[in-house]
Amino acid sequence: MTEHAASPRRGDAPAAHAPAPQHVVETMTGAQSLIRSLEAVGADTVFGIPGGAILPAYDPLMDSAKVRHILVRHEQGAGHAATGYAQATGRVGVCMATSGPGATNLVTPIADAYMDSVPIVAITGQVSSKAIGTDAFQEADICGITMPITKHNYLVTDPAEIPRVIAEAFHIAATGRPGPVLVDIAKDALQATTTFRWPVEPQLPGYRPVTKPHAKQIREAAKMLVSAKRPVLYVGGGVIKARATAELRILAELTGAPVVTTLMALGAFPDSHPQHLGMPGMHGSVPAVTALQKSDLLFTLGARFDDRVTGRLDSFAPHAKVVHADIDPAEIGKNRPADVPIVGDAREVLADLIVAVQAEFDAGHKGDYADWWDKLDQWKRTYPLGHEPAPAGRLSPQQVIERIGQKVGPDAIYAAGVGQHQMWSSQFIRFEKPGTWLNSGGAGTMGYAVPAAMGAKAGRPETPVWAIDGDGCFQMTNQELVTCALNGIPIKVAVINNGSLGMVRQWQTLFYNQRYSNTVLHSGPDHDGIEPPAQGTRIPDFVKLSEAMGCVGLRCERPEDLDAVIEQAMAIDDRPVVIDFIVHQDAMVWPMVAAGTSNDEIQFAKGVRPDFGDDLD
Repeated sequence: MTEHAASPRRGDAPAAHAPAPQHVVETMTGAQSLIRSLEAVGADTVFGIPGGAILPAYDPLMDSAKVRHILVRHEQGAGHAATGYAQATGRVGVCMATSGPGATNLVTPIADAYMDSVPIVAITGQVSSKAIGTDAFQEADICGITMPITKHNYLVTDPAEIPRVIAEAFHIAATGRPGPVLVDIAKDALQATTTFRWPVEPQLPGYRPVTKPHAKQIREAAKMLVSAKRPVLYVGGGVIKARATAELRILAELTGAPVVTTLMALGAFPDSHPQHLGMPGMHGSVPAVTALQKSDLLFTLGARFDDRVTGRLDSFAPHAKVVHADIDPAEIGKNRPADVPIVGDAREVLADLIVAVQAEFDAGHKGDYADWWDKLDQWKRTYPLGHEPAPAGRLSPQQVIERIGQKVGPDAIYAAGVGQHQMWSSQFIRFEKPGTWLNSGGAGTMGYAVPAAMGAKAGRPETPVWAIDGDGCFQMTNQELVTCALNGIPIKVAVINNGSLGMVRQWQTLFYNQRYSNTVLHSGPDHDGIEPPAQGTRIPDFVKLSEAMGCVGLRCERPEDLDAVIEQAMAIDDRPVVIDFIVHQDAMVWPMVAAGTSNDEIQFAKGVRPDFGDDLD
C-alpha cells in the first residue's frame, strides 16, 4: 500500500454519526469488508457507477441495509453530488467509480472539492495488483493523477488494510481543513478473503491538526480590534466549515464592526443584518470592496485572500494591518503577510476572541467606529446593488433570480453553476442561514449545479433545493436529471437561458470589441446567432429535453408570468422540475473589478466608477 498526504485542515466535524460499533472479527471478502467499513463509519449514501475493477464491491453493496447507492449517469455527477451532499449535511460525501476512465472522470469534482475544502471520500477500483504498471486495460494511476488535488490518498493492495484505510479516510476528510481523500483498491484485494476487524486503530502519527489557538495571539488580535478605527471582519468559508456562525454573530454584535462574507461564506452572517456590507471581490458590492480597500485592520477568519477578492494584490487594502486566523497554517501569509497569525479552528478562535474582547471592554478599551460607519452607511445608500431593467416585455436574469429567492425563501438550499447566473444568485438571493448556498468557488466548475443540488436533496430530502443554472452549464451535466427522476430526488432547476456563455460574452463585450467568438449557444447553419431563434427551432428545447428525462418542463418568457411559473414549480414535489427562463442576452454583472486590476478601479456600472470623495481616495 502506498500513501500520499497533503496539508491538514478543519476541526471538530465528525467523520460519521453512527454509534461506535462493538468489536467485530469476521472472515469475508475484501469487497464485503469495504461495505462493512462504510457502514461502520456511518456512510448512508454513495453516488457511483459500477465497472470491471470496482464490480466486486457492488455485489455486497446490494445487500446493505444501511448504505444507499444512487446510480448516476456520469462519474463527474457522482463527485459533485458527493460534494453537494457534504455541504448540505456537514457529513462526508462518498462517490465510487471504476478504474481508468471511471476514476479520471472524478478528477474534476475532486479538484473542485479540494479548492473549496469539502470533505468527500472517492473510492475507485484499480486493476489487479500484479497488473499495476503494465498499462493493463482500463489502468490509470489515479493516485498519481490526484496527488496534487487530494488531502490524502491510498492505493490498497492488501484486503486486510481496507477497514483501517476507510476509517482513516473519513477521519482525514472531515477533520482539520476538510478536503477530498481518494481510496484506490486493487480488484484482487476486493476479491480475496480477509479478516474484518472493527473498530480499527488509525495509524496517523503525523496528522495532528491544531484546533486550539494560541492565547497570546488571541489577546493581541483583540487589542488590535478595539484600537482600530476602520476594521472589517473579513469572513471566509472556513467559518461555515467550522460551524462557527453563531460565534461570529456574537463577536460582530459585541464589537459593532462591519462584516463582509466571501462567495464561499454566504449565509455565515445574515444578509439582512445591518452590519453586513455584502460580498467582496470581482463582482462584490461597492461597500464591501471599498471597506476592505480603506480599512486599517483586516480581521480575517477562515478566508484565504483569493485573487478574486484582492484584485491586484500589491494594491489590496494598502492601509490595513492583518489578523489572519485559519486552521491551515499554509494559508497564513501565503498571499498577504499577517501581523497577527492565528492557527486554529474558527469556532475555537471566535469563542476565545469573544472572551478576550470582553476583557478589553472591561479594562476600558473599546473601539470607536462611529466615523467609519458614517462612511460605510453613505456608501451603502449611494451604491446599492441593482440592475438595468430588461427591454419591454422581456425578462431580466436578475429579476428572475431575485424573485425565486423571494418566493422560495431563506430556508431553501440554492446551488449555482458558474458564470453570470452564479454572481447574480450571490447578489440577489438573500442568504440568512449557513449551508444554504452551494457553488464552485475556487475551481469555477461549469456543470456543478445540477449534480450538487441532487446530492444536497439526497442528504436533506425535507428541504427545498433549487439549482440556478446557466444554459451553458446545464448542457454539461443535465443527464443527472434522469438520476433524480428515477431515485425520487425532486430538485428544481431554474435555467437562466440567455442563449450564450454569458460571462465569457460579457468579457468579449468589454474587452474584445464585441467580437463574440464561439459564445453563442443557439446558432446553427441557418441562423446567425444574433437574436434567439424562434420557439420552433430551439436547439436544444430544454422543456422537451427535461420531459424526456422524466421531469416536468416549464418555460417562462414574460415578466407577467414569472410568479405563476415559480409557484407552479414549487407546487410539484413528486418529480424534478426544470424551468427554462428566456432572458435577454445583454445583461451584465455589475459591480465589476476587471481581472488583474486594483480594487480601487471598481466600476459600479459600465463606465461608472464610484467617487468616494474622502481623504482615503
